[in-house]
Amino acid sequence: MPQSSVVILGGGPGGYEAALVAAHLGAAVTVVDRDGLGGAAVLTDCVPSKTLISTADFMSQFETASDLGVHLEDHEGDEVADSVAELTAVNRRVLALAAAQSRDIGRRLDADGVVVLRGTGRLLSPSRVEATLEDGSTRELEADVVLVATGATPRVMASAQPDGERILTWQQIYSLPELPEHLVVVGSGVTGAELAQAYLGLGSRVTLVSSRDRVLPGEDADAATVIEDVFRKRGMEVLGRSRMASVERTGDGVVVRLEDGREVTGTHALLAVGSIPQTGGLGLEEVGVALRESGHVTVDRVSRTSVRGVYAAGDCTGVLPLASVAAMQGRIAMAHALGDAVAPLNLRAVSANIFTDPEIATVGFSQKDVDEGTIDATSVMLPLATNPRAKMQGITDGFVKLFARRGVGTVVGGVVVAPRASELIYPVTLAVQHGLTVDQLAGTFTVYPSLSGSVAEAARQLHPTD
Repeated sequence: MPQSSVVILGGGPGGYEAALVAAHLGAAVTVVDRDGLGGAAVLTDCVPSKTLISTADFMSQFETASDLGVHLEDHEGDEVADSVAELTAVNRRVLALAAAQSRDIGRRLDADGVVVLRGTGRLLSPSRVEATLEDGSTRELEADVVLVATGATPRVMASAQPDGERILTWQQIYSLPELPEHLVVVGSGVTGAELAQAYLGLGSRVTLVSSRDRVLPGEDADAATVIEDVFRKRGMEVLGRSRMASVERTGDGVVVRLEDGREVTGTHALLAVGSIPQTGGLGLEEVGVALRESGHVTVDRVSRTSVRGVYAAGDCTGVLPLASVAAMQGRIAMAHALGDAVAPLNLRAVSANIFTDPEIATVGFSQKDVDEGTIDATSVMLPLATNPRAKMQGITDGFVKLFARRGVGTVVGGVVVAPRASELIYPVTLAVQHGLTVDQLAGTFTVYPSLSGSVAEAARQLHPTD
């Protein structure tokens, strides 16, 4: 049987994970990548931002130390420790870590025989790709399967043009030479909320401009309320129902004008107003690949586009802007295309995390689904303040919320608001993925004392009695 050839456009999570699967299944794989292996997730988005957030989280421990009986002053009141963020050093570490992760991905692809071409690709037909390389030369690649995994880029508005110095997108912040004195963050979605709290923790004064009633408008309302309360308690100014009209530079500062006429001044502005797919100039429409009005590639649950043999994965599809989803889409695409066993993408089993402090982790059906009658479920919410391990660690904000199908007790969703909620959501995700009941979850041993004990306790309280 002849060896299948696979050409992948883009080396982010959707692309490199797909390449590894295809190589394992015996295909000849070529990845055409422009920006560096790992894509935005590794180089300019997920890995760098979470590294920055981890530094801010570490610094926040100094602020809460006195609650645990640890004092950073001697008996005379003199400081014995000083917590100062030196942004140049912080950013150097952030970028070095991202580069190291990218190199690790490259080594793994090389070990599996994947050919990586630095450049851009364009479809000439469903089975031919033209690669324009860095040196300006071109190569034509024949392909039995093409995967488009070109990602997305920060949305830029005509009234708020980034200059990379005072007005920045989230991809430009790692070149800042010093900590912003007053950072105005425009946009209160996941990226805006995460970075607003990160810079607050590093020592900046932060104003968060939100066009909605609350921060994180797409998330669980109880969770978003906890986060907004934490923001305000820690000194962040949150402007709700405040839509940005324009952002302009004013010499050594910026002014953010709101649609109601108010002006917010600061030293820097961070724009976090969404992203747009990078699907232009790839020859997609010319070969018949259907795009949505937004520019996203239309795909089904096994990552197929409207053209046979052409698949797509990741943020360019607009399915869910998560590295884990991009990777799963890429893996599913290759399994389907190369005849391996495959299960369609199940969005109800996707766990997601927002890396604020505390974190918000979710999986499955939401409170909104329950309230709107999408699913008939009961729920329980336990505050972490009653958990013994939380008391030991000085945790006062957060909760565990579980949803179970009424009558039968099958776990259908959950929300965890806690430090390291990204780790605590895993047992709930297992329960959702495999259809476990609350009794099975509650009947599983947990360590005492542990934060995971609250997951089991919530499950116990949802024991079906009907």
